[in-house]
Amino acid sequence: MAPAHRSSSGRLPDFLGVGPPRAATSWLDAVLRGHVGLPREIKEVDFFIENYARGIEWYKSYFADCDPNLPCGEICPSYYSPLGRERIAKDLPDCKIICTFRDPVEWRYSFYKLALRNAWTRDDFETWIAKNPGHTHDGLRAWFDAFGRDRVLVLIHDDLERDAQAYLDRVCRFIGIAPVAIAESPVGARKVNTFSAPPRSQALARRARKLRDWLKAREAYRTINLIGRAGLWRYCFEGGDEFAPLAPAVEARLRDRFRPEVEALEALIGRDLSAWKRAADADPAQRRAPG
Repeated sequence: MAPAHRSSSGRLPDFLGVGPPRAATSWLDAVLRGHVGLPREIKEVDFFIENYARGIEWYKSYFADCDPNLPCGEICPSYYSPLGRERIAKDLPDCKIICTFRDPVEWRYSFYKLALRNAWTRDDFETWIAKNPGHTHDGLRAWFDAFGRDRVLVLIHDDLERDAQAYLDRVCRFIGIAPVAIAESPVGARKVNTFSAPPRSQALARRARKLRDWLKAREAYRTINLIGRAGLWRYCFEGGDEFAPLAPAVEARLRDRFRPEVEALEALIGRDLSAWKRAADADPAQRRAPG
């Protein structure tokens, strides 16, 4: 079946992965490339949040080279917001939506480490959470209301870790493409966009982030990618001591705090998420810091 979103001046996405970040969105983009149409040279165009004023024709240009016989889309975690949802529903009312959920404590700790890496914060973890509550099941209900349950795919990050091929098969069926064999993918089942340490210098990371943002605003993606291949982004954003595992006492408090959120999601999607309500093994030797 030919993709539905067409116009004389280009095309718009047939599907969107709306996030949130740190829930394998980079892996999904990487493993789907070559099997669907995705934005040229970049994973996230971020049209519906940061670049909406540029206009829909500007957005279409990112899909101009996509194979007309394949669905096209974008995996952009920032779209999981009321503003993103409102604009997507207005401009792409028939789009298919992919929402990914991850253990709320692991997800928040992983996103916190990203915030440290990008020099967005100096706060400790619990202070940062108080300022950045993050996405919840309430957002998912709103996506259901806006697009209908049949056009919203809910993914659980645990399923990817348990059986990556089955996880990907669900995505392929949903967006309407032939199954993609992970064994034949250059990405495979390995994690993408991982890091294990904060910056060696917050000042250096802050300057690098500002440079990267400046280049992105000017659509200089080849330059960004060249800097990345040279290893300079990692040099600027990493190099400190490795992140410590989440402290058991902090985890226990957060498990209690987010239990109602987990239980509401369980009820909404009809799935047992008991593992998200239990603290991990308290033995530090057995614990790991979420990626």
